[in-house]
Amino acid sequence: MGWWPFSKKPAKRVINDPLLKDNRTWISELRDICEMNFDSPEEARRQIRHSQVEWRNSCATGNLTKANLEGLESRAFHLLTCDDSQWMQWLDDLDFWKAGWKPVSDETDEA
Repeated sequence: MGWWPFSKKPAKRVINDPLLKDNRTWISELRDICEMNFDSPEEARRQIRHSQVEWRNSCATGNLTKANLEGLESRAFHLLTCDDSQWMQWLDDLDFWKAGWKPVSDETDEA
């Protein structure tokens, strides 16, 4: 007799920790770092590198998804490799700071 309608179903793994950050919080923290140091891009870049370590650790523990990590890393790459004039352009680009932003590729896919 393996069937019984009143048995407990196996519990799903749900992370119900109110202290965990969501994607918007991570992006907001990155933006805050950049805006607080808008006149000092090198200091902001130093703090971004520090944040990258935190992102990777959070991803390794399962608190940050791979997709969200890739989005944060993509933003960080653009901020770390741009020159000072492009720095202000990235800070002013509202789409850059939205969840789900993806870099526009210069290449067109022709199939």
